[in-house]
Amino acid sequence: MLKNVNIEHILFLDIETVPRWENFSKMPDNFQKLWTHKAQFLAANKELSPEDIYDRAGIYAEFGKIICVSVAFVKGEAIKVKSFSGDDEKNLLLDFSSLLNQYYNKEQSNLCAHNGKEFDFPYIARRMLVNGIEIPAILDTQSKKPWEVKFFDTMELWKFGDYKNYTSLELLSALFDIPTPKDDISGSDVAQVYWKEKDLPRIVKYCQKDVITIVQLFRKFQNKPLIPDTAITVI
Repeated sequence: MLKNVNIEHILFLDIETVPRWENFSKMPDNFQKLWTHKAQFLAANKELSPEDIYDRAGIYAEFGKIICVSVAFVKGEAIKVKSFSGDDEKNLLLDFSSLLNQYYNKEQSNLCAHNGKEFDFPYIARRMLVNGIEIPAILDTQSKKPWEVKFFDTMELWKFGDYKNYTSLELLSALFDIPTPKDDISGSDVAQVYWKEKDLPRIVKYCQKDVITIVQLFRKFQNKPLIPDTAITVI
């Protein structure tokens, strides 16, 4: 599986997103109305109000924003990790865009994320449009034929054509014995940690852990050994 893929041509990535506003009451009136309409279709329990499920707003590019993009690449038998983070979404996306345009604009370049085709890649592209940033060629899928799209997705690779189930990165890392740090937060905690605790570095650390796990999982899919922690560097 993937034995002919050169992992050094792949940029692995993971993003963390939060609602654009701290709570429902701070949304502009027009967005409150739009979220209320969307919430009608999201709430399994019809007794839940738009305020009750506002914590889900961060997963939708129309109501959320990106606060961290962590990337990783493999060089030899080592992993290099870098993060673009901050309260100013436009600035971090400009920096990330610059990286893509400078280093991942070649025919052999690829991006890889877990559930990236459903979430990370389109979310980044949409938020770039909202911020008036030109979408880098590798992210722009418009008018491309399927074989011209340079995306790997570890969740899709695991499905082998089966589209019935979502398989989490956490489950696959356990299945393949990929050790991960014992973190005190999960994806569902990110908005709380960002808006209430104001602890962005904690979120960045969590995001970096995930992108490293994606690299290691891809290595497992290639039947290659894990890269030791001693060969992982944050730059």
